Amino acid sequence: MSPPTYKRLDKDNCLFLFVDHQTALCGLVRDFEPVEFLNNVKALVRLCTFFKCPAILTTSFDTGPNGPMIKGVRDALPDAPLVRRPGQINAMDNEEFADLIKKSGKRQIIISGVLTEVCVTFPALALIEQGYDLFAITDASGTFAEHTREATHKRLVQHGVQLLNWVAAAGELQRDWRNDVEGFGALWDEFVPSYSYVLQGRPSEK
Repeated sequence: MSPPTYKRLDKDNCLFLFVDHQTALCGLVRDFEPVEFLNNVKALVRLCTFFKCPAILTTSFDTGPNGPMIKGVRDALPDAPLVRRPGQINAMDNEEFADLIKKSGKRQIIISGVLTEVCVTFPALALIEQGYDLFAITDASGTFAEHTREATHKRLVQHGVQLLNWVAAAGELQRDWRNDVEGFGALWDEFVPSYSYVLQGRPSEK
């Protein structure tokens, strides 16, 4: 059996989906420490803005117990449409959300959300069925426990969803450090503080 085709992320064909990163739902995340998880989400948002990719935000029942979208996402992407779903659990069941994805014209979907097994998995599987390429960002999506996450990841992989962390997504979108050494380095310096040692040791360009 031949290996599957390597579908590489292309910054010109990507759409970021931030699904239900809401105040109360983020409080349910237990597979990451709170500070670590928020850092990962902010890093993913930063990737989106750094590569100038479009994004769609959505919340579920944000007037109720789930709460509003966290500021780290909404404030950093003020121009991205925010679809406030009145009740649909699967975001793809919301006509406005589904239409925005279709109208974007992008075929590669980078998705993250809370909870992983619901807010990420349900729309990801629906989009796979429609022929999109799905890339789920594992460390900017959270759930109750590691065993829950592992079971969910197996389900996603079985349906053809690629699993990446934000660092892998960053490298694949960047392709070559020389495209913007200073900008890409600053992104790493901001969200991977230990990498600043590498940057400090980099010879100056002449």
